[in-house]
Amino acid sequence: MGNGHSHDNSPMGNKAVFLDRDGTINEEVGYVNHIDRFILLPRVGEAIHRLNQNGIKTVVITNQSGVARGYFPESLIHLVHQKMQDLLSKEGAYLDGIYYCPHHPDVGEPPYRQKCRCRKPNTGLIEEAVKALRIDCSRSYMVGDRGKDIGFGHLIGAKSILVLTGYGRGDWEYLGNRWEEKPDYVAQDLYEAVQWILNREGGG
Repeated sequence: MGNGHSHDNSPMGNKAVFLDRDGTINEEVGYVNHIDRFILLPRVGEAIHRLNQNGIKTVVITNQSGVARGYFPESLIHLVHQKMQDLLSKEGAYLDGIYYCPHHPDVGEPPYRQKCRCRKPNTGLIEEAVKALRIDCSRSYMVGDRGKDIGFGHLIGAKSILVLTGYGRGDWEYLGNRWEEKPDYVAQDLYEAVQWILNREGGG
């Protein structure tokens, strides 16, 4: 379920920042069941633009089980992702790849009801991205607004950053002490997460 375009003229081409979508890139609204509900969070375009400038691949990895649950058709995901790309391009930013899972193991009708390999924390989508974009996960980062994103980062061997947008603040404040895996960094938003990454990479 991926699409990507490669800008592979950089020596850092095999580092990536994997981004959760809802609550990290756009406002968390429950389910984006209409294109009007997709609203970019502040400074996201600027953050992704800085990653682009530094030759770090930027890849969205998102579960979209609303399809399996019957809340919206799979075609809406493509429309929403086109809107996301359009909004980012207005800020001089682009994504190297977008990978999503429309499935759910227990809800809905086949083919969307299935125990798939692509639903996070399964690693099917990451494997697809790694192959298409030649990414080294051990040199990469996972950014998301949920404890499960942090666990997923550890699972794939990447550094993980929690953003306090979306569900992040509540998850961290009320549940963070129970997480088996702790984030390598906690950022107010994606822009601050990217600042931390670029400081580590010597491009800040």
